[in-house]
Parts: sequence; C-alpha cells; structure tokens
Amino acid sequence: MKKIQVNIKHILNTVNEESVRTIQKGAAAAGLEKLNKGTGEGNDFLGWLDLPSRTPAHHLDEIQAVADELRNSCDYVVSIGIGGSYLGAKAVIEALSNSFDAYTPALPNNPKVLFAGQNIGEDYLYELQEFLKDKRFGIIVISKSGTTIEPAIAFRLLKEQLEAQVGKEKASKLIVAITDAKRGALRQLATEEGYKTFVIDDNVGGRFSVLTPVGLLPIAVAGFDIKKLVEGALELQHDTEKASDDNISELYAAARNALYQAGKKIEILVNYNPKLHYFGEWWKQLYGESEGKDHKGIYPAAVDFSTDLHSMGQWIQDGERTIFETVLSVDSVKHTKVIPSDEANLDGLNYIAGKRVDEVNKMAELGTRIAHVDGGVPNIRITIPELSEKYLGQLIYFFEKACGISGYILGVNPFNQPGVEDYKRNMFALLEKPGYEEATKAIQAKLGE
Repeated sequence: MKKIQVNIKHILNTVNEESVRTIQKGAAAAGLEKLNKGTGEGNDFLGWLDLPSRTPAHHLDEIQAVADELRNSCDYVVSIGIGGSYLGAKAVIEALSNSFDAYTPALPNNPKVLFAGQNIGEDYLYELQEFLKDKRFGIIVISKSGTTIEPAIAFRLLKEQLEAQVGKEKASKLIVAITDAKRGALRQLATEEGYKTFVIDDNVGGRFSVLTPVGLLPIAVAGFDIKKLVEGALELQHDTEKASDDNISELYAAARNALYQAGKKIEILVNYNPKLHYFGEWWKQLYGESEGKDHKGIYPAAVDFSTDLHSMGQWIQDGERTIFETVLSVDSVKHTKVIPSDEANLDGLNYIAGKRVDEVNKMAELGTRIAHVDGGVPNIRITIPELSEKYLGQLIYFFEKACGISGYILGVNPFNQPGVEDYKRNMFALLEKPGYEEATKAIQAKLGE
C-alpha cells in the first residue's frame, strides 16, 4: 500500500543522523506521549488527534447530503471564513481541481466554490457581489463566534444580497452555518433563521479543522470524495500513534528541530506542482500560528518551483545560510504531455523531444535539490504518490501530528495563538467599538505622540 514518505538524507551534512534520532527518541517521543495522554499545554484542543477514527460514516453521509443539496440548488457556493476556516478547504480544492477551473462556466449540479471573509478588501467584496448578481448562489458561513470581523462583514453583505435575490425564506435554505454547538452570535442567528448547521467542536482549533465540517463541506460541494480524504488521514493516524523509528511525524518534527538548533531558523516549503500552492498557505498557518511564541519558532515560508527559482532562487542558493527546505515531491501526475520535435530547433530543445513534461520537471527538482544542498541548504523530502483525496488526507494528518510534536519539542503550547489577539484589540480601539473606550483613548494618544 502506497503512503507518503519522509527522507532526511540530505540534511545530514548539517546535522548528523544520531542527533536527529536522539531528538526523535527523546523529545519527540515525549511530545507524542503528551499528545496521546493529553498531558501537555493546550490539551483542551486535542480533538483533531483521533478525529479520523471517531468520524462515523453517517456523519460524512450527512455532510455529503447537505453538499448535494447545495450542488443541486446553486451554481456558486461562497465559503465564508478566515484562517483555518478557509485555508484547509482551499488547499484541498485547489490541489484536486483542474488548473483552469476558475475560467470555465459552472455546470448544473457542479457548482464552483468561491471564498470570502478571508480579507477586508472592499474591492474584493464589491466585485464578488457584482459577480453574484442574478446568479444562483448559496453560502457556507464558518465561525465559532459569528463576530470575527472579516467573515462577519462578508456574511452580512452576502446574506443581505441573497435574501434580496431569492427572498428570505428561500435564502434560509441556501445558507449553512458551521459554528459553536450552543453559544455565539452565529448560533443564535442560525437557530432564529432555521439554517442547516454543523458544529465546530470546542476542542478543535481552526488550523486543525480541515477534517471537520469546516473543511469537509466546501470540499464535498466542490465535488471531491471526503470519505477518501478521511480514510487517508485515518491511515496516518494509525501509523503515527506509537513512538518508533518509522513514525514519520516524529521524524519530521525531530529533523526540523535539529536543524533549528543548528541555526536554521527559516523553513521553506517547496512544491514542484502548481496545484500545491495553497497547501503551502495552509501549512504556513499551521506551523506559524502553532510555534511562533515566546520569541521562539521556525519561520515558515513557501515557494512554488520552478516558478520561484526565477525570483527567489538566487537568495535561496547564495543568501544567508539560516534556511532549510522541505520539498513536497509528487510521484505521479494525472496527464501525459510529450514534448514534440521541431525541425528548425531554434529554441535548442530537440534534445528533450520525446520526453514527458513531468520528466523535465523532476530533473529540475533533482537538479535544484543537489544545487541547494551543495550550497548549504539542507533538504527534507516528502514524497506523495499522487494528488488524490487519499494522499492529501495522509499529508494533512501527517503535518498536524508533526506540528503538535514539534511544538512540544520547542517548549511552547502548540494550540493557542495569544499574539493574534493584539491586532484585533488595536483595530477595535481604532474603530471605537463599544467596550473599548479606554483602549480608544490610549491608542489615540499614542497616535498623537
């Protein structure tokens, strides 16, 4: 049975394997034990840990049934959320979709998933609403509280528009709320308006929520198999439950912390398949928000190769040696495209005529990895058999488990995000939100200095 694999061979010029294995058998194993026993900081947010094994088939069937209702009723479905409430779904949908899906018309029973609430862009929201005029659309609104400002603004605008276009009663059947079980503004509104709802469990943080209805419903609306996604995650849950040399989540967590201890402060997630761009965005939030605390943490960045070799490649090859790369390598692509021969050969490419484009891409990957390792950039390689629901499910769970372990190795609480609240307090004070009067005075005084 094929599964994702982790190879650390090309970090061993920087850290030796013994030091990695020492961390794996010591701090990583201890971190895994904290996860399994719930004895570490943030243990009230471990609902994701056994989520694949405790998600019953009938729950997935219910999510699929609601997705099918939206698919039958809408040409476009707007998923409203920010952070983990949108990145996971966006990552999976982009990885599995046709690269030019956005430029093709919506087909009956096969709507396109759009996103809102992930920014406060006035032009973005105006243009989205203009696009949706006279179109059949529905809404998935994702928020535990219903008061997070970015999604709340988007929902207020789109709810008003949908009700104006189809009427309040029909609109209530085209809105699905994913929110808290009992409390919060969105829960209250959903109850009053009769929206179909799914629950965000209190013990699952946003960045770990892709395998809950938060991610599964938009993914199902987009037409992808959520049962296979969860099946892949379940395989990795079982594979990473116990400490062992073969536990790839432990190995990855240990390797990146060994590199961090050796002065490699920046991790660059690299892909050679453009469909994985948003997977890098999801990964950045997962690790940045989990580890960046107490003035500690590896800085997570992401690049798309070979595209970014023509922009960031110079810095990566010859810049400050504080970086390492984690390369996502996809074994098999879905389609075949062979490079033709050309009689004039003005571009000098006849030497690769007859080769598949993917073969050239893989040689670009191999050549780049060799160059970067030779240039002092250690490389961890993660091999993915193909881009499918099953293997993306494996990859998601692998990174989530490794993130929890890695945070504990680092000595931080991987499941809180205290720094995220700072900008909100300032923004509310500047907007003169009720209850922030003293903060408003303080910040206005600071601005006047």
